[in-house]
Formats: sequence, C-alpha cells, structure tokens
Amino acid sequence: MSLDTHPLPVPALPRAGGAPHRAGPRRRSPGRTWGRAVIALLLVVEIYPLLWMFLTSLKSNDDYLNSSTWSLPSTWEWGNYTEAWTTGNIGLYIQNSLLAVLPSLALVLLLGTAAGFALQIMVWKGRSLTLLIFLAGIMVPSQMILLPLFTVYFQTGLSGTLWPLILTYTGTGLPLTVFMMATYYKTVPREMFEAAALDGAGILRAFWTISIPMVRNAILTVGLVQFFFIWNDLLIALTFTNNQDLRTIQVGLLNFTGDFGATQYGPLFAAICINVFGTLLIYLFLNQKVMKGLTGGAVKG
Repeated sequence: MSLDTHPLPVPALPRAGGAPHRAGPRRRSPGRTWGRAVIALLLVVEIYPLLWMFLTSLKSNDDYLNSSTWSLPSTWEWGNYTEAWTTGNIGLYIQNSLLAVLPSLALVLLLGTAAGFALQIMVWKGRSLTLLIFLAGIMVPSQMILLPLFTVYFQTGLSGTLWPLILTYTGTGLPLTVFMMATYYKTVPREMFEAAALDGAGILRAFWTISIPMVRNAILTVGLVQFFFIWNDLLIALTFTNNQDLRTIQVGLLNFTGDFGATQYGPLFAAICINVFGTLLIYLFLNQKVMKGLTGGAVKG
C-alpha cells in the first residue's frame, strides 16, 4: 500500500529585520462609503447655515443689500454685536426671557413629575381618566386660548407683568410633560417603592428620595425640550407683552425693523447669532445627559 504524502503548509517567515508580512490594503465597502458621504452632507446642511448667519452678522447694511448673498463681508463690522446689545436692547430681552422661562420651567417640571408619579406609581380610582384628560390638553391649539386668557389677565390686573407668560407657559407645557413623565415612571420597578413602604417611607419621601434620583435623566430631557419650546415662543409672548420693557428675545428681534420697513440687517443677524449660539451651547453641554434620558430609561437614572 502506498501512502499519498502531501507537504504540510509552511507558515510564512518574517522578512529580514523581523518585520512580519502584512496583507494588502482592505477595500472599503460601498455601504460605509455611502454612509460617510451622507454624514458629510448632513454636516454641510447643518453647519453651513450657521456659518452663513455668522458671516452675515459681520456685514454692513450696504454690503448686505448690494453684494452677493454668498460673498464675504467687505469690512468686518464687529460693532454690529455691540449695537445689537446696546441699541437693540438684546441684554434686556434675554433677561426678560430668563425671568419668564426659568419659573415656568421649574413649575412645569415639578408639577409634571409629581403628576406622572401619582398617575403611574400611586394606586387610586380614576387615574386612567385623569391621564386622558391631561392628554386631551395636547390637542388644544394655543391660538384658541389666547383671547380668553387675555381677558382673564386684564380683569385680574396681571397685564403689564411677566405673570401672564409664566402662567400660560406652565399651563401649555404641563400636558406633554405629564405624558412623558408618566411614560418614564412606567418603566420604574414597583418593588422599590414597595420595599420603601415596608421600611416606613411615606409618599413624599418615596417621591423625593427614591423616584427623583431614578428619573433625573428623564427630567433633564423633558426640561430641555420644554426649555426650547418656551424660549422660542413668539405668539404667546407677542400677545401678552404690551410693554416694550417686558418683551422677550423673540419679540425683541422685531425691533430691528424700522417704522418705514428699513431693517438693520447686520445688528439683526448679530442678535440672532447671540440667541442661536447661546441655546446651541446649552444643548451641546447637556447632550450626553439628554441621550441617556432618551435611551437609558428611568431605571438607569
């Protein structure tokens, strides 16, 4: 009997100097190339308008009207930002926006979180109907309630203050906040609250010391969403601020249009840049927390 002998494969020896033999360059898959192209296109779509807005804020009024829209400023008018801050009163309008937004946001988060806790964790009769009533508030357009609210604020003497904005923002922001917080509380394990009740914890202690730390990322996410809704509001602020000293920043941007339709485009775009880039920095600073609130759920909080 003859044996068919084949030589065993010999491993490749390293080259002189000890450098191993490397395989040729890998070919990039078409899917990865297309994915990078789409990402690059999205970056251009997102970044280019911001860059154009910033460059336009450095143009003079004559340069904006007589030069091409895509051209660079012939003279870099950094004084547009100073004029927007002083003559345009952007500092005052930002202050008014903060005075209206921060109390409204605090009330919306406090009441919405407490309502979500009561609707999902506590057991009581009629909670499902109560949740439906809150959800019905989402379907009510803001335009329908402006005239009745204006009449109520005028008769109660609240006109001429920031209280109409605070109360209206709180009322319009609660339905969505209650719905979102009730959804987050649905993922919280009930066993933790049962164990706290066995240890003698009451409802208030279970709410503050147990539920709030578990849903803090959710509260931050909802708070950021509501902050942008309230900060960017124009209709409500324009309806209830009859005094120029009480205008918010969105209403204040209308002041850059003159009596005869003449618009100071340089200071106007400078004021828009202050508004846009300020809120963009807030989002970039809280971006990771928002992602955790959206994907991590309430249990990981």
